[in-house]
Amino acid sequence: MTALAAQRCFHHELREAVARCPECGHYYCRECIAEHDDRVICAACLRKLAAASAAAPRTRWNLWPAAQIATGLLVAWILFYCIGQRLVSLPAEFHDDKLWQATFLNGFNAPAADD
Repeated sequence: MTALAAQRCFHHELREAVARCPECGHYYCRECIAEHDDRVICAACLRKLAAASAAAPRTRWNLWPAAQIATGLLVAWILFYCIGQRLVSLPAEFHDDKLWQATFLNGFNAPAADD
């Protein structure tokens, strides 16, 4: 391998190289390198690292929507269960059209009192 002093910048052929990028292996001048995480790296490799860290997959599951759906289903089940229990507890006369007619229609069909 050749000495660093004999190397030229990958982008600027007339400039002397001062560092070698550990990612791509090219030599660069002071203008073309940047320090990142206590190491010297070129701009192209820095962009690749930044894009890879920004696009890292999410490893944690978000359980909040599932908890909301489960709670909603539980509340709906309890509501319908209570309504069903109330309907079952009605007397049989209610279903024969006698109880509700006696209760509601007699109040509407009562003759008006003449004073």
